[in-house]
Amino acid sequence: MKRIIFVLASIIASYVLNAQVKSPQPSPHATLTQVVGLTDVTLDYSRPSAKGRIIFGDLVPFGKLWRTGANANTTVTFSDDVVINGTTLKKGKYALYTTPKADMWEVILYTDTDNWGTPENWDANKVAVLVNVDPVALNNAVESFTISVGNLTNDSATLDIAWEKTMVSVKFEVPTQKTAMASIEKTLAGPTAGDYYSAGQYFFQSNGDMNKALEYVNKAISMLKPGEEVPFWQLRQKSLIQAKLGDKTGAITTAKLSLAGAEKAKNNDYVKMNNDSIKDWSKK
Repeated sequence: MKRIIFVLASIIASYVLNAQVKSPQPSPHATLTQVVGLTDVTLDYSRPSAKGRIIFGDLVPFGKLWRTGANANTTVTFSDDVVINGTTLKKGKYALYTTPKADMWEVILYTDTDNWGTPENWDANKVAVLVNVDPVALNNAVESFTISVGNLTNDSATLDIAWEKTMVSVKFEVPTQKTAMASIEKTLAGPTAGDYYSAGQYFFQSNGDMNKALEYVNKAISMLKPGEEVPFWQLRQKSLIQAKLGDKTGAITTAKLSLAGAEKAKNNDYVKMNNDSIKDWSKK
């Protein structure tokens, strides 16, 4: 009986230790992704509520660096380089900080995003962008701290920060025209050598049309610049396609070229694969 009681007690203790009580968080986590032109902008932050408190100038003191949200760093991620107030900001992830004042806010994007709250030691070299913006008084109070992307155009948008009866907006420009033109030029120029090689590789790996596979790999090879060596891995792929088509003689010839390239590059894996294939294909 004592043993049964002990086992039951152990099970209950284990359940209590592993159980997790679920309850609403005081500052719920939020993630927002907005496409601006052709650029993805992602916001990741926590949203405290006002709960009848005076926020700016009291809960959030004027003139002091603010974490701009709650819990872990509020972050902004851009998929392309953007321009803020004439400064080019490289694509990537940044922590968002602000210094609120009655008549002006400093909005800062900081390269270190692993702080909980504000950095213990502020490093001016990690400030990617600092811009001064005027706060706007709102007619209706915003209960939950909110960051959004507004005023969307093909080439720009604003990062909007709102809470209580205050909002600040930071305009950023995105490289839509540059990205679109690059895409148009690439498409109109037709498939690249890499596209043809990938297509040939797909046909081979999926047991598709081997004649098409060989055609595409040959097309990729033919697009190399004059004097440029054919990559040994492309020759390896071509030899495998030739072998699958039953052209063992052609496969061996191509494999020997791949072998020479692999030896030159000191790639032992391809050296072994080519030697093994040549030996196998040479059998009568």
